Amino acid sequence: MRAPSPHNGGVTAAPALPPEDHAPGSAPPHGARVRRIAHLDMDAFYASVELLRYPQLKGLPVVIGGGGRESHEALLAEYGGDRAAVPVAAFPRLGDYVGRGVITTATYPARQFGVGSAMGMMKAARLCPQALLLPVDFAEYRRFSRRFKDIILSIAPVMEDRGVDEVYIDFTDVPGGQRQGGRALARLIQKSIHDDTGLTCSVGVAPNKLIAKMASEFNKPNGISIVHEGDLQSVIWPLACRKINGVGPKAEAKLLAHGIETIGQLAQRPRDWLVQHFGRSTGAWLHETSWGRDDRPVVTESEPVSMSRETTFDRDLHAVRDRAELGRIFTDLCVRVAEDLRRKGYMGKTIGIKLRFDDFKIATRDQTIDGYTQDAAAIRRAAGQCLKRVPLDRRLRLLGVRVGNLLPEDAARAAEAAAAPGEAAVGGIGTNAVLF
Repeated sequence: MRAPSPHNGGVTAAPALPPEDHAPGSAPPHGARVRRIAHLDMDAFYASVELLRYPQLKGLPVVIGGGGRESHEALLAEYGGDRAAVPVAAFPRLGDYVGRGVITTATYPARQFGVGSAMGMMKAARLCPQALLLPVDFAEYRRFSRRFKDIILSIAPVMEDRGVDEVYIDFTDVPGGQRQGGRALARLIQKSIHDDTGLTCSVGVAPNKLIAKMASEFNKPNGISIVHEGDLQSVIWPLACRKINGVGPKAEAKLLAHGIETIGQLAQRPRDWLVQHFGRSTGAWLHETSWGRDDRPVVTESEPVSMSRETTFDRDLHAVRDRAELGRIFTDLCVRVAEDLRRKGYMGKTIGIKLRFDDFKIATRDQTIDGYTQDAAAIRRAAGQCLKRVPLDRRLRLLGVRVGNLLPEDAARAAEAAAAPGEAAVGGIGTNAVLF
């Protein structure tokens, strides 16, 4: 593993480990069975999937996002649908993009110019105008996501799904999971995924989920990083606090204001001091995190809290002048959320909306209906009622629809059956229920 350099890390005189901690050395004694948790992260997942379909773009700066699906389909039609036959010169350039879209992901050559996920397309165009532009294809990404996760489960059955492109895996009791600190099993999984899909991934293996997630970033792309129990001070403490999953820009700024740059410096602050300055919950969490403590299990099945769909418009839309376009987008979002619920076997009864205006301010509203639903018409009607509670006097950049308060479909239907008469799910769309 390429351990981060400790220079300028601010860890000069490490305090003694608290009594409950144990540092047995960089690796466990031969034959000892220790907890081994892996975090696997696919490398530039969306972009890598696209490069499988467009091999002529390998090694070039490519950006995924910003819409343009219809024009892209027209481009493919010119070449008989053969993606590999489309010449590089025919792809649109990021520098020619005009709109309000955001980047979903970018290839590594594009990232070298400072282009990254969630960045506005227009800003990215100034950094890397020569980048080639592709629209997102979530159906294809989900298909590859299912493939690589099925491969993992066939090798290591204790896996926690953390999204379309990352998982946690418990290596502890899997054959090979203890060998070389987990490197042997990580290598097997890497090779199996690549052989089947052509995609690469990076894996971090550590005593817990907290450190494993950090470790998966050490050797990207296509790397394996192993962190042992005794590596906390030498490997983790020199890292910037921002590397802790859960420390965002605001928390980082507050830590920096107190002169805390690295995880090691954070560990040197007493728990009481952290609680005093960051609050009881956050302060205690920062203390535990800085000492590498994380007892969270790898959860193989978890119930989703909500499901949502949202879209950022290529141009700001007005509720009156662009009513027809907004109505089409609004209906499409409701249909897609309903499809997600049915596909995953859930029903919900709290319907919500999310709006981002042209001044970047966000408004959310939600409404709990009488019964559980996964029906697009019912979702649209309730979401439309939420819209009526928001002043729509400014242009919109983003629109989203959310369904929460979820239950598995069978449990929801059982609850409906047991409900008193009149507590049925919301019905069809009323003509006066929505604004667009």
